[in-house]
Amino acid sequence: MITALIPVYNEEESLDKFYPRLKEALSKIDKNHEIIFVDDGSTDSSLEIIKKLAAKDNTIKIYSFRRNQGKAEALTYGFKAANGDYVVTLDADLQDRPEEIQNLLNKSKEGFDLVSGWRKNRKDAIYMKLPSKIFNFLMSAFWGVHLHDYNCGLKLYKKDAIKDLNLYGGMHRFIPLLVSEKGFEVTEIPIVHEKRLFGKSKYGFSKVFKDVPDMFTILFLTKYAKRPLHFFGLVGGLISIIGFFILLYLTIIHFMGESIGSRPLLIFGMLLMLAGFQVLFAGFTADLIISISERNKTSKTLDEIIKYKSE
Repeated sequence: MITALIPVYNEEESLDKFYPRLKEALSKIDKNHEIIFVDDGSTDSSLEIIKKLAAKDNTIKIYSFRRNQGKAEALTYGFKAANGDYVVTLDADLQDRPEEIQNLLNKSKEGFDLVSGWRKNRKDAIYMKLPSKIFNFLMSAFWGVHLHDYNCGLKLYKKDAIKDLNLYGGMHRFIPLLVSEKGFEVTEIPIVHEKRLFGKSKYGFSKVFKDVPDMFTILFLTKYAKRPLHFFGLVGGLISIIGFFILLYLTIIHFMGESIGSRPLLIFGMLLMLAGFQVLFAGFTADLIISISERNKTSKTLDEIIKYKSE
């Protein structure tokens, strides 16, 4: 079975045109299918339109959040609800063609667990393309998962690759990296990208300022999530070492007869030493918290924020 997962947020203009093309594309695939719409707290008539579609198509499932949570949370809930051996995600604005699903599936059969679309000739404004190019370059350079288009909404996954993903904030932009870090095979293929005909993008140039802190979050989660002391110890150790050498220098010149009591460098060195020890003990605290949480791990879901669930 293949699951088509569509996060929806104020897409009333495109849904009636998107659904027939999606249904036709899925019907040409030699697999049973289901369609999951996750309404991310839309304030327009998107939910009502989806309900009307579901009344005529029993392969449609609907989950609607009480308020806007974000694309990461919508995808997480959809991944948990999906029954397909393959899960394809795509947006409802028709910039990515549903007809490309078959091409993604064909590539996946070559042994890949995640096949991402690559909007090779992206039909978006330069203020959206430039930040994405920088982001894609940094991601490929720092983590070694070489993709041209991390944030394309059209992706196909094998179920095993996503069953344990818990996304929040802007983490949906890092899915290929998170999947790769778990040992799954990731690739991409070029897809046709259309001009936007409906609505407006939910993202602008401001997402640059969100991507940078998110990258630091992902660095910590992928490299140090289960060993935070390695990170805090390194940072705290470097700070303390700098402070130590400053104080050592001041001690030497003090014994050579120079006055150091009024030097700002003395205060700076002491502050560095204290800050280094504070960072180091923060690492000890984080290690302790993780140790306790691993022993008392509980699964958390987004059920409490669901407003409507179709049967």
